[in-house]
Amino acid sequence: MPSICIYFQVHQPMRLRGFSAFDIGKSREYFDSDKNRFYLERVSRKCYLPTNRRILELISKTDGRFRFSFSITGILLEELERGFPKVLDSFRRLVDTGSVELFNETYYHSLAYLVSEREFREQVKLHREKLWDIFGVKPRIFRNTEAMYGNDVARLARRMGFRGIVAEGLSHVLGWRSPNYLYTPPDSDIRVFLRNYKLSDDIGFRFSCREWPEWPLTADKYANWLSRAGGDVVNIFIDYETFGEHQWQETGIFDFLMHLPQEVLEHEGLQFMTPSEILKAKTPVGVYDVPYLTSWADVHRDLSAWLENSMQQQAFSEVKALEPLVRRRKHLLDAWRKLQTSDHFYYMCTKWFADGDVHKYFNYYETPYDAFLNFMNILTDLKSRVQKKPKPSYSAPNNKPGYYST
Repeated sequence: MPSICIYFQVHQPMRLRGFSAFDIGKSREYFDSDKNRFYLERVSRKCYLPTNRRILELISKTDGRFRFSFSITGILLEELERGFPKVLDSFRRLVDTGSVELFNETYYHSLAYLVSEREFREQVKLHREKLWDIFGVKPRIFRNTEAMYGNDVARLARRMGFRGIVAEGLSHVLGWRSPNYLYTPPDSDIRVFLRNYKLSDDIGFRFSCREWPEWPLTADKYANWLSRAGGDVVNIFIDYETFGEHQWQETGIFDFLMHLPQEVLEHEGLQFMTPSEILKAKTPVGVYDVPYLTSWADVHRDLSAWLENSMQQQAFSEVKALEPLVRRRKHLLDAWRKLQTSDHFYYMCTKWFADGDVHKYFNYYETPYDAFLNFMNILTDLKSRVQKKPKPSYSAPNNKPGYYST
């Protein structure tokens, strides 16, 4: 029977404040601290704290046999440090059990890979350093923003020292093969963990759907599906906000969570494993060859959720073009990087897709066009600041006439 590898993405973006054309050149605050605190307080109350508490109990009840992984973005960790220390401590307690592995990703949950290799490497390094500072761990597994993946991404991750990487298990790439095995990209020995999107989305998106033929989804039913899945490892990768936020407590999602580990462990041969444990126990069975970029987003599993329409393309191209300028204005580097966060481009998306309602849950714009205009006003202000020539600073003259220094 396969091992079960569960991974949770934990992320909240830095939301932008309303920024009109009249604010350009006058305001310096791009991010809405009140709105960010409002959303983070809500998701902490409804998801992070209750779910962390329940999972800590499950780890204890199963003597550590319930094992899983987190990828917690750097900007979220910043906000937890700043205003939600109890929530951060609850994540620390989980990691301290030894049953939880942490993944490395881009610090800002950004599209940095599409900006430049230098920017990508620096954001990954920043995230690695933050995880060491807070949790004292050095991750071995990499997960790019929104599981953005391709052969080149995998090879770069291997050069950066990672042993494993997360990708979507795409049917049109796998063909007759199963996602429930380890693979490698061409010309690299990094292990690729392929998300089983059907079994993952059964929890993440279909759990509360009463029109779904399998509703209601119970822990014993799901454990039976896992036992019949076949292969070496079933990768269940979902957003952590599934618990209590995307799927409200009233749906029974917490009852499902509390019963799932025991139901899984009652099946002989089924066990939970972290990715690093799987690396030691399993070997790749073939090559997963993806010469273009893919993701885990919407039904297309590509980059169109962020870069399909002209608004998204213009916004991103202008962000990217600022790199050489903003690097000469170090005090603006953090703001520029926060504007690379994938959520900002997602809010500009105009297409319809199956999981749109879940992602719209945290969207505070009425239309994609509002998101675009607000973003571009901020970007215009940032551009004016990075292009502005610094004023010379003069020191007191010495005794020699006409002498000054800059």
